[in-house]
Amino acid sequence: MKVCVIGGGASGLTAAIFAKRQGADVTILEKNSSCGKKLLATGNGRCNYWNHDQSISHYHSSFSDLKSIISLENQQLILEFFSSIGIIPKIKNGYYYPSSNQAESILHALMYEVRHLDISLKFNFLVQNVLYDGNKFFVCSKEEQLEFDKVILTTGGLAALKGESIGIGYDIAKSFGHSILPLYPSLVQLVSNTSFLKNWAGVRCDASVSISSNGTTYKEEVGELQLTDYGISGICIFNLSRYASILLADKKKVFLTINFLPFVKEPILDFFEGFEELLSHRSIGEFLEGILPYKLVRVLLECCSLSFSSMYNALTFKEKETLFNTLVHFTLPIVGSKPFLNAQVTVGGIPLEEINIETFESRKQKGLYFAGEILDVDGDCGGYNLSFAWISGMIAGSNIKRKGEVNDTH
Repeated sequence: MKVCVIGGGASGLTAAIFAKRQGADVTILEKNSSCGKKLLATGNGRCNYWNHDQSISHYHSSFSDLKSIISLENQQLILEFFSSIGIIPKIKNGYYYPSSNQAESILHALMYEVRHLDISLKFNFLVQNVLYDGNKFFVCSKEEQLEFDKVILTTGGLAALKGESIGIGYDIAKSFGHSILPLYPSLVQLVSNTSFLKNWAGVRCDASVSISSNGTTYKEEVGELQLTDYGISGICIFNLSRYASILLADKKKVFLTINFLPFVKEPILDFFEGFEELLSHRSIGEFLEGILPYKLVRVLLECCSLSFSSMYNALTFKEKETLFNTLVHFTLPIVGSKPFLNAQVTVGGIPLEEINIETFESRKQKGLYFAGEILDVDGDCGGYNLSFAWISGMIAGSNIKRKGEVNDTH
């Protein structure tokens, strides 16, 4: 059986290895001059490739039964897979990294296995379309046409991509009758339009932050914020960005609510009154500089219409109320996100209802399989998007020799 894997990323390499282990004759077609370009950039070059906490809450999809995919059995199989290719994990707070702390270790281990199994590789092969004649698939570039029995489509999403190949996987899927759910950037920086952004640019601080629209709060995160001259960034912002992208596309007004004092558990008034003696001879600005970065203090006080030299005891009740709300319920309007080029992952894609989730074979076209980001699954920061890439690639590759039947969902 001749199998074509279109795309040499995380899910594609995994699918190819598992298909070859099933005895298939496998060829990987990669549009770049090497495989795993995006993989090398993950985790700031360290490659957070897995997470001990595989709670389904870290995955997002319109499909309601992700538990059957992110199952305990599949989790164990992936960990065994990485052990089989020589990856020894370095685990920190449940986050898995290669012991070398270098993403190259993951990519090299995958490529060593690809070559050990004698999987064919064709680089700089830009697929234009895929045809099916009722018996065979024909994968076509501008220069040549290759014949295969089955195809695994692992072309990824739109995130971090540029050039003429953007979206080719979706076009191929649509040519075989698949629908594509709306595509949005996720794990990406958010953009605001407020006037003070240049004044807080460069500040990093811990905070709790939530995203809301029309009075509904969609998600809350705690972590380090990176305040920028265009808006806001940081891992916790990345985990909220999918909601911002979807809401903004629906023409909704979007806001972040930030608590800059997440460590304060008592009522904020009690917290300040606890420093009564200190506040008797320090200005509110001097006091806050002991808690928050000085650039942020100045922005927050400006938003309260308070001067740095204002004394706490001289503030009116209304001024104190405004100060407290600004510190723990700071509202930042969000008007956009950075584009797909800056995003780490794509929201949306091929609905899982259109594939057999036991095999990841298309319900529209027998012999066509999918894995990875092209599907309607996206995860939080922390290794979850790679986790889905490994698992979906494993399922598709492991079932490539299984006889399937088209079962159109429409």
